[in-house]
Amino acid sequence: MDPYELLGVDRDADDATIKKAYRKLAREYHPDVNPDPVAQERFKEVSHAYEILSDPQKRAAYDRGGDPFAGAGFGGAGAGFSFTDIMDAFFGGQPGAGTGRGPRPRVRRGQDALIRLDVDLAEAAFGVARELKVDTAVTCETCHGDGAAPGTRPVTCETCGGAGEVAHVQRSFLGEIRTLRPCAACRGFGQTIPDPCRECSGDGRVRTRRTLTVKIPAGVDDGTRVQLAGQGEAGPGGGPAGDLYVEIQVARHPFFTRQGNDLHCSVNVPMTAAALGTVMTLPTLEADLASETSSPDLVTSFELEVRPGTQSGTDQVIRAFGVPGLRGGRGDLIVTVLVDTPTGLDAAQEELLHQLATLRGEEHPTGQLRASSKGVFGRLRDAFNGH
Repeated sequence: MDPYELLGVDRDADDATIKKAYRKLAREYHPDVNPDPVAQERFKEVSHAYEILSDPQKRAAYDRGGDPFAGAGFGGAGAGFSFTDIMDAFFGGQPGAGTGRGPRPRVRRGQDALIRLDVDLAEAAFGVARELKVDTAVTCETCHGDGAAPGTRPVTCETCGGAGEVAHVQRSFLGEIRTLRPCAACRGFGQTIPDPCRECSGDGRVRTRRTLTVKIPAGVDDGTRVQLAGQGEAGPGGGPAGDLYVEIQVARHPFFTRQGNDLHCSVNVPMTAAALGTVMTLPTLEADLASETSSPDLVTSFELEVRPGTQSGTDQVIRAFGVPGLRGGRGDLIVTVLVDTPTGLDAAQEELLHQLATLRGEEHPTGQLRASSKGVFGRLRDAFNGH
């Protein structure tokens, strides 16, 4: 039957029109989609027609009235088409290309690498520069990445002729199906290395330990990853290196905890100081860096004003004493005042407190029940903060 009629195209149809018609019919009549024996026979006819019209030489031979398969090495209706063409009809490839994917490149980008770095809270907050020892693959200096011994070079694979693929033909009810597979001799590269470099055994890379300086920006948090472009694993065949990611792990601080860009801490004050009021000088988070830098901008302490009558659990906000933001600004320092009830009183102290209770009319307090102002999440937060 006329292949133009089978595909439903005009005799002057271009390759794109023929390709589109074949895909449509292949999806309709393929045995995996339509098990009807009539459809299977139709699929073989459509495949045979497409093989003729997709090949310029076979199409020209048919148009001249000759045998399009003369000298092709394959006989019979529906024989000799590539299995790749069938799959491309379903997945949108390039049917009839006949050349497969070709050799895969030997030169490729290297993999990214990940290393974890432990830092203190102050270092994460205000930034730090650290030296890291990293074990990665680097380009072999002996062969400069091509894997061949000095004075030699890779050669074209004799098995696949540099294509990186070899054709395998097998029979099925569809006829002879040709599939392309990576060449086993060259592993799909299209080239072999007769005399591999002794330093890297032909890989083009060697592993080594390097020392890098990484600058951790101010404001990073636990789990933040700092990217060092081009400092990862060297690529095969002398290809570019991947990136190195430094994941920050922030150690727990004895006094301060971080929530966003705010710092939280608590301070214990005597009952008398809470009642009468006082001013306390306390260290900042920056004080942790005092031994490492003598910067005049370093603020190592702040004054906390405890107002008269301050109750236990009162929060006082010290503006802009928190963690610098990665995009500017700075968080606050929230100080929770915890009032200590005196214990171990001697007789004179007890007498003074009795006198105070009498003066305030508090010898026999009745107490009043009140609804809690904190919900479940507030109580959980206080439990974690040790309140």
